[in-house]
Amino acid sequence: MECKTYRVSIRGESIDNFVHVIIMNNINKIVKKKIALCFTISYDHVLVKEELWREWIEPNLDIINVYFFYKDFSKIKSEWIKEHCIPTKYIRKTSYFYVIPAYVSLLRHGLNADSDNQWFCFLTDSCCPIISPAKFRELFLVNSGKSIMKWSKADWNVRFHQRANLRFLKSNYHLKNDPWFTLTREHVVYLLETMRSNARLTDLICSGGLANESLFAILLYKQPNVINASSHLTDWSRMTSATSPYVFSQWSKDVAFILAELDKNPYIMFVRKVTVEFTPRNIV
Repeated sequence: MECKTYRVSIRGESIDNFVHVIIMNNINKIVKKKIALCFTISYDHVLVKEELWREWIEPNLDIINVYFFYKDFSKIKSEWIKEHCIPTKYIRKTSYFYVIPAYVSLLRHGLNADSDNQWFCFLTDSCCPIISPAKFRELFLVNSGKSIMKWSKADWNVRFHQRANLRFLKSNYHLKNDPWFTLTREHVVYLLETMRSNARLTDLICSGGLANESLFAILLYKQPNVINASSHLTDWSRMTSATSPYVFSQWSKDVAFILAELDKNPYIMFVRKVTVEFTPRNIV
């Protein structure tokens, strides 16, 4: 029997919605990878927008796993959060300046808990989804083989500030990265192995404090398939405090800014930080 190959050309918005749905459904059948939502909670041990998160996750339950790193299990009141806490054997001491152990624990558990976990999205208690479940699924299916992490040259005086001990490293390693990002399984495996085989370098960087804002760029910036873009919308131009970005509290107040950022960056999936009153429109 003769087997023919057909090439389909898709040009922007000219694609018919019906054809698009068929294509995405076929991709869904082929791709059986999952997304690990990796939350770090502390202080009050709550998820600011828990109800919204649970509603937003529901349509994609078949491809989403949820994991929580915590500091004190006894402070957790939500049964849903308790159900998704990582085992106590993965819990390590952390602080504002030393949070790398939380990343490592979430990654190790996520790798072992489900071999289908392909994306690892790092989140905090004050994060919130900012795109629809359907858009999130499509973004994953199209980019599941790529990490999404914004990185650049460090913009502080490395000789004066001790952050990540960059002053002890060669200038090409004077880098910074967004502290909240998305990694592929392949990059997670590479990252953990590199940290293990370069333990002295890793310890040096981590002992400088705020290493989570440099370590990942240092270890991954030469790796292929890293999209240099933010996966989290954060507004540092209107800082709430010396260490905190702007806190989004009202959708109507910030809708213009949010929509403009979403238009500029097609890889944004989450927003940080938000209050309990903040409710994004048209995402669930």
